[in-house]
Amino acid sequence: MDSDLEEHLRAAFRDKLRLLHTELRASRVGPGPARGAAALLPSTRVLLKRREVAEVEQELQRQREEFRQRMERLARRREQLTRREEQHRDVVLQFDAFLEAAAARRERAARRAGEERARAAARGAEAARLHRELAGLLRHRDSLARRLRSLRRFGDYLRDALATMGQFQDVLAMLMHFGVLAGARAALAQEAEAGQERLAQGRAQLQQYQEETSTEILGTNNELAQLKTRLEAARQDVLQWESCWAHVQSMATQKTLLLGQIKLAVLNLFQLSTARLKFPMDVALEDTEAQLDMV
Repeated sequence: MDSDLEEHLRAAFRDKLRLLHTELRASRVGPGPARGAAALLPSTRVLLKRREVAEVEQELQRQREEFRQRMERLARRREQLTRREEQHRDVVLQFDAFLEAAAARRERAARRAGEERARAAARGAEAARLHRELAGLLRHRDSLARRLRSLRRFGDYLRDALATMGQFQDVLAMLMHFGVLAGARAALAQEAEAGQERLAQGRAQLQQYQEETSTEILGTNNELAQLKTRLEAARQDVLQWESCWAHVQSMATQKTLLLGQIKLAVLNLFQLSTARLKFPMDVALEDTEAQLDMV
């Protein structure tokens, strides 16, 4: 629509210039026999030309005002783009900071999980050692019980054995010794049971920590996916605004080129008029308004 309006204005301006040029040539040649009394006075023609030039100047002024307003809108749009880029840059920085924090949290969680697994492995190794010791003590207790039963059956053999061994003062001392062993077995069994409870507690804590860590990692991954989506949307916005800005710059260049063409046409008309009418050229080449006034 803007290009159609510009083409229409350009064609109208060319027609006016062509008509003005023709009338200037006719005024130099003089009225022909066909015109007679219908020819206009020079002052009237000058007034008409000035009015036409004023109309052209008004149209140019209106286009300048439209161009100025468009440039102001473009400046405001550029400021908005700048602010949007700064906001996007802040989002990217926040996203990078979040990634670093998430990596640090994952590293701490992995380190804590490794430490907990190491402690659980140590407790498991301790429990296995206690089991082995308990199994050895149980085997020893069974062996002693079998020996005690065999000794009860054979009292004489016990006494002979007591006399032969020389380790105990009497059979009661020997039995007391076995009682001490039984107490030690009970204590070891109790300690092994406590170790089993501690191991079960450690395993429960490890499982709970693993579940909490998995939940935290899942939430972090979801948040990371959302931030990636926002970052991609921000990049698409930046590309769209950059394309719009390039189009605006192209339109501004076309407007500037059109204004230069108009100034060049006015300058050519001014030079042609001054050359034909032999007016002094005391107007600067850049002063388009003065040139139009002279024309």
